[in-house]
Amino acid sequence: MSITLRNPEGLPKIDVYRQVAIASGSQLVFIAGQVAWDADGVTVGDGDLAAQVEQCYLNIAIALAEADGSFADVVKLTFYVVDWSPDKMPLLLEGVSRAAAKLGITPVPPATLIGVAALDTPEHLVEIEATAVLD
Repeated sequence: MSITLRNPEGLPKIDVYRQVAIASGSQLVFIAGQVAWDADGVTVGDGDLAAQVEQCYLNIAIALAEADGSFADVVKLTFYVVDWSPDKMPLLLEGVSRAAAKLGITPVPPATLIGVAALDTPEHLVEIEATAVLD
């Protein structure tokens, strides 16, 4: 399976993700939005956006492994962040960086960030869903 990540001329170049993913493969994998729950359903990082982003990424890695995939197969991430404002970006990126270090990855697929009023429970600050393409 091949995924080519690109930032086309005429679109902004953003370090933490690419504007376009071109994928070829035979299986689409849709990972449900992951929140900062551990395996027992306990919220990790109550009140800590960076810790919750990190846990979401770790959960996505577990879900991808169940499909015999990895972050190398991800073509799109969608972030839903409660009460989003640009001043939260450093915390979001810190969480991504911590998860990337633990997983040994460089997460750069196209991403969408959507600010929301609330998620499933008041303690959840972020939910991340992923789309992957596998051979």
